[in-house]
Amino acid sequence: MENMATITIDGKEYSVKENQTILQAATELGIEIPYFCWHPKLSVSGNCRMCLVEVEKMPKLVIACMTNVADGMVVHTANERVISARQAVMEFLLINHPLDCPICDEAGECKLQDYAYNYSRGVSRFDETKVHKPKRVPLGPRVMLDVERCIMCSRCIRFGDEIAKQPALTFTERGDHVVLTTYPGMEFDNDYSMNVIDICPVGALTSRDFRFRSRVWEMTSTESICVGCARGCNTYLWTRNNQTMRLTPRINESVNSHWMCDYGRLSTFKFVNDDLRIREPMIKQGGKQIEVSWDQVLKTAAERLKEYKPKDIGVIASPFTTNEDNYILQKFTREILKTKAIDYVDHIKPEDEDDILIRADKSPNSTGVKLLGLRVDERADGVGEIMKDVKEKKIKCLIVLNEDLASDENYEKILSHLELLIVHSWSHSKTTELADIVFSAATYAEMHGTITNFEGRVQRLKPAVVTKGSSRALEGLSMSRWDKFGTQYDKWGRGPRRNARPAWEVFSLLALKMGGKFQYQSAEEVFSEITEKVPAFKGLTYQSIGRLGTMAKMQEKVGV
Repeated sequence: MENMATITIDGKEYSVKENQTILQAATELGIEIPYFCWHPKLSVSGNCRMCLVEVEKMPKLVIACMTNVADGMVVHTANERVISARQAVMEFLLINHPLDCPICDEAGECKLQDYAYNYSRGVSRFDETKVHKPKRVPLGPRVMLDVERCIMCSRCIRFGDEIAKQPALTFTERGDHVVLTTYPGMEFDNDYSMNVIDICPVGALTSRDFRFRSRVWEMTSTESICVGCARGCNTYLWTRNNQTMRLTPRINESVNSHWMCDYGRLSTFKFVNDDLRIREPMIKQGGKQIEVSWDQVLKTAAERLKEYKPKDIGVIASPFTTNEDNYILQKFTREILKTKAIDYVDHIKPEDEDDILIRADKSPNSTGVKLLGLRVDERADGVGEIMKDVKEKKIKCLIVLNEDLASDENYEKILSHLELLIVHSWSHSKTTELADIVFSAATYAEMHGTITNFEGRVQRLKPAVVTKGSSRALEGLSMSRWDKFGTQYDKWGRGPRRNARPAWEVFSLLALKMGGKFQYQSAEEVFSEITEKVPAFKGLTYQSIGRLGTMAKMQEKVGV
């Protein structure tokens, strides 16, 4: 049991952990003490002086980030002496700071901007010419520095040294001529470099990818999950005019703490807006793929599938989509198609893994697919066996979910042996070019669902972008309101242009066309059935998963 201390803050008595600083204790208690340089995951530097507080019986004000609590301590965080000191610190920081707010990317989420409003004098007594420093300095391929805006908090330096393990940043010069820079001959170029943009309390460090693309108040943020690897980092997905604009990390100490890698940040949202996205479902006629309605493509797919015996059909599931999608695909495969030839493709890159966040498994939901029982024998190469049967023409019809099999030259040749290829995909690829029927797929940013990370943590996905394809794309939106909403969006020229649907919905509708009784109205209904049928997910609900996810029972798995 931790030792506790009784302290008084602003006239109220609290019991706090004895090993905490005043700032840590106040933060846990919900008492605001302003700070710039302190960060809960970095070492303490104590160089911004913004967190000054008065402790009775101490001759001077102390910085709350470096002063440990003690039993009987009496702290004042907002008396006249503290307020005066805080105003002086803010005045000092703003002496040479440029008035860049109208053009600064950090505007709207800037601590200096907020504190200048809440804690500064409101008037500057400095009439002299400001000290000018380098602007638009590329620190590396992904981070841009404006030294004039830097307040020398050293967060970025400590992050590089302590978290990213690349000590590349340092201060040079002295006094008001101090400059943040890289060591001679070095670039700030590591797999986590863009985290310094998030922790910079001002607009000194900005994203070279996102600079000047949008104001923060023009965007909407949706809690989401990074799909770049099996870690499943918690993120905010930022959108404007139904377009994805950026990804930023969301704090989850059980998964990614405060961080995310640069690859996940830059490579897992742009394809949602990509021109290569499939806009409508398609059918191949006369050697050409033509866009058709959902009713027509499902009717055609049902008629074609009925032509084949169970042994003639193979199915490739996907670790890139949700538990709900894979569950319904598996159920469709075994109950409607009555075939056992179902598996998924592994995406393992052993050379691309570290001891921070990045995982060798580059698919976000391979654990979920395993727990659903899509691969009964872990030693078997199910996809290899399926493709072998395709080559030998034992399998004549193949359904592929979100995989570009034809990107492998050997598989591309093998796929030409098929009589019928059905592909559910969000983007055009070599595989969709070969397909006889293409279902336009919703991406992770456009649907509800769950994915399971490498540790077995089940986490929620929520739609940040609206599609035309499903009346269920927006939770609680009736069909009449949906039609009105979609019409307005088309009129404004802001999309939703993609007539895309999640796989659970597509294969549920296809099952109905083929005589099945798949009566699912939402992803949540599908997940509810998963928790009944699959022991690994027993007892879970969307509500119990919550914002930060919850653990599945990793030792248990079963097929439908």
